[in-house]
Amino acid sequence: MTFTVTYKPSAEQELADVWINAPDRQAVTAAANRIDQLLRTNPHQQGEARQENIRVFVERPLAVQFEIHDADCRVEVLRVRWVGG
Repeated sequence: MTFTVTYKPSAEQELADVWINAPDRQAVTAAANRIDQLLRTNPHQQGEARQENIRVFVERPLAVQFEIHDADCRVEVLRVRWVGG
């Protein structure tokens, strides 16, 4: 099953802010692409559970908090943070 990955507007802004201020923008881009790929294919196996459908996943130099919506095969990224490499 393939999931659609969406970002809350605030999470999109957080990612943009991280990218703009990153010492290695290529690493941020690569991590964001890898996160999207993994969340599309198997979000339940990524990161650690925090609440019922909310998980936290680290793909250095980023960490994301996301919510899984199984009914409509969608993953929504709620937050994006810089955690360093």
